[in-house]
Amino acid sequence: MNFCVFSRHAERMSLLLFERDTHKEPYEVIHLDPRINRTFFFWHIFIENLPDGVFYNWRAEGRCDSIETSETGCRLDADKALLDPWATTVSDRLWDRTAASRPGDNVAKAIRAQVVRDDYDWEEDQPLHIPLNDSVIYEMHVGGFTRHPSSGVVHPGTFNGVIEKIPYLKDLGITHVELMPVMAFDPQDVPPQTARMGMENYWGYSTHSFFAPHPGFAVTAVHARDEFRDMVKAFHRAGIGVILDVVFNHTAEGGETGPVISFKAFGNEIFYHLDFEDRRHYRDYTGCGNTMNCNHPMVTRFLIDALLYWVRHMHVDGFRFDLASALARGEDGHPQHHAPVLWAIELSPSLNRAHIIAEAWDAAGLYQVGDFPGYRWAEWNGRYRDVIRGFVRGDPGMVPEVATRMSGSSDMYEGRGRLPMNSINFITCHDGFTLCDLVSYNRKHNEANGEDNRDGHDHNLSWNCGVEGPTEDPEIMALRRRQARNFISILMFSQGVPMLFSGDEVFRSKQGNNNTYCQNNELSWSDWGLVEQNREMLEFVRSMIALRRRHPTLTRDRFLTGKPDYGHTRPDIIWHGVELNAPGWDDPDSHQLAFTLESKVDDEPLLHVMLNMAAHPIEFSVPRIKGLEWSLALDTSREQPAVAPEVQHPIAGERIQLGPYSVVALEGRPNWVWNPPTD
Repeated sequence: MNFCVFSRHAERMSLLLFERDTHKEPYEVIHLDPRINRTFFFWHIFIENLPDGVFYNWRAEGRCDSIETSETGCRLDADKALLDPWATTVSDRLWDRTAASRPGDNVAKAIRAQVVRDDYDWEEDQPLHIPLNDSVIYEMHVGGFTRHPSSGVVHPGTFNGVIEKIPYLKDLGITHVELMPVMAFDPQDVPPQTARMGMENYWGYSTHSFFAPHPGFAVTAVHARDEFRDMVKAFHRAGIGVILDVVFNHTAEGGETGPVISFKAFGNEIFYHLDFEDRRHYRDYTGCGNTMNCNHPMVTRFLIDALLYWVRHMHVDGFRFDLASALARGEDGHPQHHAPVLWAIELSPSLNRAHIIAEAWDAAGLYQVGDFPGYRWAEWNGRYRDVIRGFVRGDPGMVPEVATRMSGSSDMYEGRGRLPMNSINFITCHDGFTLCDLVSYNRKHNEANGEDNRDGHDHNLSWNCGVEGPTEDPEIMALRRRQARNFISILMFSQGVPMLFSGDEVFRSKQGNNNTYCQNNELSWSDWGLVEQNREMLEFVRSMIALRRRHPTLTRDRFLTGKPDYGHTRPDIIWHGVELNAPGWDDPDSHQLAFTLESKVDDEPLLHVMLNMAAHPIEFSVPRIKGLEWSLALDTSREQPAVAPEVQHPIAGERIQLGPYSVVALEGRPNWVWNPPTD
């Protein structure tokens, strides 16, 4: 086995070998000779006959500036047992974050890397390469998806547990899961007061090992890599792709008072943005204590290698980059439109079929939605989320922008040669209210996090429908469920790529907590009892995904123009208000919008969608097209809102009434081929 690690300032390097991950002292320490075991800044040693499964750490020593000085930013610490940044299997069974943050030896409490031979049988599995414009993404947390006792799986909270629930996801109709962080992270990285309350970093946005699956998600920690692969292989067999939420913007080492795990000792001044005037301190563009210096050549290479590893050796189908705008910052901290790391990802031949999705902002105010560097990058469209939330809760004067967002946000993407698929449309995600809470609370309720409700967003654009939190009022509950259906309907009728948050399909609540990053408990876990309790919501979401699937016109790879295309004589879209051809673009009080979408392929029905977000019913005109018969496909105000094609009935008349806060959709088919259902 060849061991190799990079360190610019180290003058002495030692390799510590452990027989077990629970052993507190190494059984052998090998001191490397710089004349033999160092080439440039790389320390290396080849060991013959090393038993498989041995654990190891590094120690690095040198005479560079101590943390009391500010010349170089070097933080070598001979007392710390260092984790190999390139490790593919790690164990945190002995890990103590406090010991790594204080002076003194922490070898008995360090995270260990493991030497594991790789002979995994992929059984001819390959990434799926499902086009992004045909995708429906489902964001989920690996541990929380099956941790609840109601999950009924053999190994709750693990990659194996997720495998048992794949039939549920396949039946729902999604094409991709977007997994919240699965690269090994530090659960102990939480504020002191939160730790004192017995809580941990549940979400996982605190990565320390960018090549290793999180050991806490494995049945057997040392088999985490293969258990992750088993899960990916099972998803692919079901026709579902796997997208990883990756945290390249910062690491688990935090700021100057944070622990020394690896990067701080091996190359603090290379891997992190440091203060210009006092290099003891970190420039924090992430709100997490440090920021990765992603556009340093060494760091860029490290991050690209990590992505290539997950594609080539773990078969993932794409990546979502947390706080991706931090990756656009050059070494001076200023945004770069030609940031090397972002363009290297975009142009890499080996990543050219992997989906790349940016959360196009950071915590220091850099907001790049619609202007993220590159062309292939898709973006979480935060503007879409905010506009649709405001419109559905009844904010007036939003009709023009609602139309723009639902038609793919061309104002943000078309001018730069980008496409509707660059817009990842979402209403909710892990960060914020669930769909149930969005229609049940006017304000956040994060007291359980131990930060006096100061954490989490205040700009939620939510509406409780009349009562804050739980209620037994049947009218309010009915309105909340209708509003939830409205959100799902609008999402599925929008050009771009829809993303659902896990649990929204069964109307899951987190009791108004919009920042459950530290809640590894039933507040965050998927409650599988809701599958039956809220079966009607689950069936509705499934039906809406199926409706989207049978309308390729909703997954166009080019922007709508209002002109004929695909050989049709009618325009690809016609906008209406309550009256035909009269959208209320200039009406500041309008709450109504309608549009007719021309089909894209043969045998696809036309689609006519009407939205009424006023508190009163209103009649809409229905277009009459010669030779075409309209049938009701959706009415969110009804108890059975979605109507499958085989049980639809033609509608009569030239007007249709929409209830308050409702969405209605009609499908149009040639009347000469209409086969009405028989009783």
